[in-house]
Amino acid sequence: MEEERDERMWPGRLRWRLRGAWTAPAFVALTLAEAVLLTRLPIAGDHGTDVLGGFLLCGFLNLTLVGLVAPLAARLRRRRRPSAAPLEVRQDRIATVAMAGLAAVLLVAGLVHRSAVSASEQAYAENLRAVRSYVVHQAPPEFRAGLGSENVWKQKDDFYRTCVPGPDPDRSLCLYVDTDGVATVTRDPDQQSNSRIAGPDNPGRQGG
Repeated sequence: MEEERDERMWPGRLRWRLRGAWTAPAFVALTLAEAVLLTRLPIAGDHGTDVLGGFLLCGFLNLTLVGLVAPLAARLRRRRRPSAAPLEVRQDRIATVAMAGLAAVLLVAGLVHRSAVSASEQAYAENLRAVRSYVVHQAPPEFRAGLGSENVWKQKDDFYRTCVPGPDPDRSLCLYVDTDGVATVTRDPDQQSNSRIAGPDNPGRQGG
């Protein structure tokens, strides 16, 4: 009798197992998708993370949801709403929904932040235009060869220190550019590069 009962219960357990087997594939797929999403739609700053950095961050967040949040939520829900579904199945469902929710939050945050990124890119381009106009019309001619190789250090919103390399690798033409409104350019008498002043952790961005 016991063997017959086990045989009858086995298909039911298998069905529950299949219904509760979404966590692993969802974890892999959503972590990869979220990592790519952070490279394309950053949620903070001017630039997205690299894929590896995004993967590590999203992997940590998803592991927290799977290993901590989902088990606690599944136990709380079982106490409040008893069900025939095994605890593992409830936990799997909650973890999958939570990871999908995280992906949705990152997408919305990226879309909301997109306008700020676009404004920053426009200010960066305006900075380069102002610097190149200054170099062509006002700077010593030996710095014209450095156009296209500018190093840009964003010091705050709409304010940049942009250095144009010259024939002497230790002396650059460095300009302060304020792009708030009509771009204004002020020459910095200090000809040290951005990386030398700001340090190797903030080397600046190469102009394109």
